[in-house]
Amino acid sequence: MTFKLPRSFLATSLGLTLALGAFTPAAFAEPHKQVLADAEQYKAEALKLLERLVNIDSGSGYEPGLTQVSDIAIEELKKLGATIELVPNTPDESNHVLATLKGTGKAKILLMAHMDTVFKEGSAAERPFHIKDGRAYGPGVMDDKGGIVAGIYALKVLKNLDFKDYAQITFLLDASEETGSDVATDLIKKTAKAHDVTLNLEPGRPADGLVVWRKGSATAVVEVKGKAAHAGVAPELGRNAAMEAAHQILQLGKLGDEAKKTTINFTVLKAGDRTNVIPDQATAKADVRAAVPEEFDRIEKDLARVSKDKLIADTQVTTSLKRGLPPMPQTAESDRLMAMAQGIYGEIGRKLTEEGSGGAADASLSAGVGTPTLDGFGIVGGNIHTPEEYAEVESVAPRIYLLSRMIMELAKR
Repeated sequence: MTFKLPRSFLATSLGLTLALGAFTPAAFAEPHKQVLADAEQYKAEALKLLERLVNIDSGSGYEPGLTQVSDIAIEELKKLGATIELVPNTPDESNHVLATLKGTGKAKILLMAHMDTVFKEGSAAERPFHIKDGRAYGPGVMDDKGGIVAGIYALKVLKNLDFKDYAQITFLLDASEETGSDVATDLIKKTAKAHDVTLNLEPGRPADGLVVWRKGSATAVVEVKGKAAHAGVAPELGRNAAMEAAHQILQLGKLGDEAKKTTINFTVLKAGDRTNVIPDQATAKADVRAAVPEEFDRIEKDLARVSKDKLIADTQVTTSLKRGLPPMPQTAESDRLMAMAQGIYGEIGRKLTEEGSGGAADASLSAGVGTPTLDGFGIVGGNIHTPEEYAEVESVAPRIYLLSRMIMELAKR
């Protein structure tokens, strides 16, 4: 299938290299000496900023921590001459951040990162930032506080060069990427439409790669209504909603399709609150991931169809599928952006791998409105969403170089 670039994108000269496919990795042979020197010089300073951010609890919805993180980021971005707009993430009290830099060129480039993490309050105190054996540890160190740091320091490198060959660079900091929100979704779509290209600063993959496709996400919900009864005296008078939910989990959990990269994993089960009462209510929720939108349609239909096969008579079972982020497909545009990035990384003697991800991200929203998008420009790391999450210290300077040079090449007329 052929994908056409938006006219505004073609009008810039992302232009002759990206849109016409004239780019070849061999076009970039030698490193940009000043960018490389600045990226290496900034390594220690960038790690200090990363430490400050990691040592702040900023789990999704935790306004005090999210505000602290945004205040630090805003302070740094204002030093670079950015104008700042705060967008309330209603009904939460946190704010998304839009930082804008104006240049003299034609290309409009969107950078995205997120401030929220998956970790609860107190995590920073329990597992503060530290470096061991070349790896930095701490809650959110690579997802996505490393992305925030990479973005800020790439912009610092460009400022040192007095590089302004772009029309506009917008740095969007999402306050609710991990959970999603209607405000964030609308903001990202609207902002991406106004730009020619998006570079998402999610973590760099462990193999030192960029992400050219992502699965979309959804939540399957199974609700069971039964009948309460005394669990010891007359359990036969009840209709055990928990048992029916367990039956549904076992059969509905088989609806994935490995060949199509579709997964369904039940992760939350709630039923009853007293051990001596047969529960009359139960709810089960599953994480659903799919590489193509059609699979979400199929899962939704199959949930309703298969759930009719009940274990316990006279229970009521209802199912629903709440769609989250859409899939981000690999396209001709993402392939060309990837080739450009690989050429840039080759300037400093590093190989950039091409990867896909089962994790959904804001990049899907940008790609979904037709803006050419490439993901994974943050600091390289691993063990995402676990207490062992880490960032590779030696990836800091190369990733700053990669992002800085990518912006420079995309801004060319």
